[in-house]
Amino acid sequence: MNNNSNNDGKKDEKKDEKKDEKKDEKKDEKKDDKKDAKKDDKKDVKKEEPKEVWILDPATDLYYYWLCTISIPVFYNMMLLVARSCFNELQYKNRVTWMVLDYTSDFLYGVDTFVRLRTGFLEQGLLVRDEKILRERYTKTRQFKLDALSLIPTDIIYLQIGIDNAEWRFNRLFRSARLFEFFDRTETRTNFPNIFRIGNLVLYIIIIIHWNACLYFAISKVLGFGSDTWVYPSMENPDFARLPRQYIYSFYWSTLTLTTIGETPPPVRDIEFFFVVADFLTGVLIFATIVGNVGAMISNMGAARVEFQAKIDSIKQYMQFRKVTKDLEVRVVKWFDYLWTEGKTCDEKQVLKNLPDKLKAEIAINVHLETLSKVRIFQDCEAGLLIELVLKLQPQVFSPGDYICKKGDIGREMYIIKAGKLAVVADDGVTQFVVLSDGAYFGEISILGIKGSKAGNRRTANIRSVGYSDLFALSKDDLMEALTEYPDAKTLLEEKGKAILMKDNLIDMSLAAQTDANELENKVNQIEAHLEIMSTKFRKMSDQYESHQRKLKQRLNNMSNQVRTLRFDEEI
Repeated sequence: MNNNSNNDGKKDEKKDEKKDEKKDEKKDEKKDDKKDAKKDDKKDVKKEEPKEVWILDPATDLYYYWLCTISIPVFYNMMLLVARSCFNELQYKNRVTWMVLDYTSDFLYGVDTFVRLRTGFLEQGLLVRDEKILRERYTKTRQFKLDALSLIPTDIIYLQIGIDNAEWRFNRLFRSARLFEFFDRTETRTNFPNIFRIGNLVLYIIIIIHWNACLYFAISKVLGFGSDTWVYPSMENPDFARLPRQYIYSFYWSTLTLTTIGETPPPVRDIEFFFVVADFLTGVLIFATIVGNVGAMISNMGAARVEFQAKIDSIKQYMQFRKVTKDLEVRVVKWFDYLWTEGKTCDEKQVLKNLPDKLKAEIAINVHLETLSKVRIFQDCEAGLLIELVLKLQPQVFSPGDYICKKGDIGREMYIIKAGKLAVVADDGVTQFVVLSDGAYFGEISILGIKGSKAGNRRTANIRSVGYSDLFALSKDDLMEALTEYPDAKTLLEEKGKAILMKDNLIDMSLAAQTDANELENKVNQIEAHLEIMSTKFRKMSDQYESHQRKLKQRLNNMSNQVRTLRFDEEI
């Protein structure tokens, strides 16, 4: 018995030990799982929160300002490196200045390389901000190789040959693309693109002449100053030994040679002949292109005037052919002169036709919304309706003495005065009751077609232009087209119109009620007519259905008879 009890005790102890071991294992597993989960969470957090870096959007003003900044050292190297290499006195007299400017430009070149690495680009309409993608994209471009060449410190050779050898810095010219990019951006931003293009071409001409002048002086230095009539004169003459005279004489010679508009001393040696021939060919090709572009730009600057003059000429020819009175002809010509003088010759729809509808709407809102919101019947209207109406406003210009509307005319438009003065006159056209000025409006009630209006849709006054007047017109058709999408706004406008007419005692409520009754009767008649048409169609459809049913039954009977006949034949 004791042995059995001991064995049972040992078994229980083993079971307890196993249970404890399992519990410990589970606890350890849970701890390990928690640790792994924490590690995974940390990794996920690191993945979800990438390190933010500064990225430059090329569409911002900051990018443009940087282009302006980097174009300065690029232009400095383009103009002065060749000059310092050829005109030794220019280099000797300003060594410290050139050293400061050279290494300042090198520093800016390095910053520009960093900026290029952080310049975003658009992909599927969104700006890419991934630093790795931007770096890979830039390093694969041809411009990266040129930028890298421009950063090579070739002037380290100064330690061997001295600092007066600026030609060893010519690799800095590989970054010239930045200057041309700045010119392109400026051309799109300026309000005077034609003037900028002409100035840009003149700058290119000066750069070409400058480089050619430096080459001429360098060749003269190699061949010997004053060694023949073609090279630069001898330095023994004090006037020709001065640095300003050296450059001006070389620039003058380069200008005459490249433009081929003056006589220069003829070449004597073979290398001189070769250089002059190369200059002539360069001048013919480059300046022919430049002069052609300048001519095209000047033509484009006057294109608007030419087009406008063609319109005037065609109108004059028409009036002469139709024998229009001289007084009316003079008024037409004066109207055209006013349009040109005030800069109102452009057709807004033609100018804005290439823009997407969203931008058209924004421009129209910016220009016309404030004016339209002044009209009392359009106040408190939905913003969407106002935008629709703004896009439908048509600018019109009236000459002195022109009637905008006369009493009794059918009102098809309402008008808003942008600039000018209009007079409400008597039937004689002379007596003035009131003068309307900027911001005033009229005709808004007539285009709404208010029921019960005593005037109907007729004009109730004569309105005449005192001087030249600029107006915005909104037609009834355009208003109704816009209101089809805004039925609540239509009801609101009609109520406002009724309130205005009631205030001025210009509405007959009995006539309005009678009109409503007539409209209701007409609607009932229309419904009855539609119902009768539908009932007729229904009768036709039911007759067709019955006919179809009869035909179907007949076919079924025929088929059953055929089946019976076949069975009878089989039995026989």
